[in-house]
Amino acid sequence: MEHALSPAEVLNVWERARSVSPVDCALLLAASAGNEVSRDELAQCNIGRRDAQLLNLREKLFGPKMTGRANCPACAQAIELNFSVTEIRAGSEEGLAPQFTTRFDDYEITFRLPSSNDLATLVPGDDIVTQKLRLAQRCVLSASRDAHAIAFEQLPNEAVNALSERMSELDPQGDVQLALICPQCSNRWEAPLDIVSFVWTEVQAHAAQLLRDVHLLASSYGWREAEILRLSPVRRQAYLELIAP
Repeated sequence: MEHALSPAEVLNVWERARSVSPVDCALLLAASAGNEVSRDELAQCNIGRRDAQLLNLREKLFGPKMTGRANCPACAQAIELNFSVTEIRAGSEEGLAPQFTTRFDDYEITFRLPSSNDLATLVPGDDIVTQKLRLAQRCVLSASRDAHAIAFEQLPNEAVNALSERMSELDPQGDVQLALICPQCSNRWEAPLDIVSFVWTEVQAHAAQLLRDVHLLASSYGWREAEILRLSPVRRQAYLELIAP
């Protein structure tokens, strides 16, 4: 059952997530969104289902409106982005098959969708091409050419690229692309949205503000952290205004 995180719960998940890997951070945040889906379950499911949970968390904490910035790759102009959770929500991620089959010329490939467990095996310093190749290799269950079984290494690059595109089509929430237009030079391009970094940055800022509130109110009134965090945001702000210099 979904519920809005309390200030204490926000600080708890922030404390746990701040010292782990980006993949584990994403899983901790997503699991805190509710729906009674555990971290381990999210680690094994497709990326889109995890990211859908992150969007749910983000909307409950900060509302549906989202803002960001991007630089035009053609003229380097900085542009402000304004969009909503609804605009980047791809729909239900429930009920996806455990495996799929696709064809490319004479090749037939049976595969599953990448999970967070797969992302955890990637080497951060590798380029995007190498990372996509590693993900594809982990997710291919079998491959054949003209009905004869072959190893993954025997697949041509074109077949692997087609497979990566098919994975994105099947799991669009896991590969959100923002269609952007530069107001300066009218260049059009697509930019990937890293929802994990987006949500984590906001959670960090929110946690930092809560800690500042606790520090100021505890210093002024001698209240305990738990007492301060139980105050409504309106009442907490009213007390902060009373002690402002």
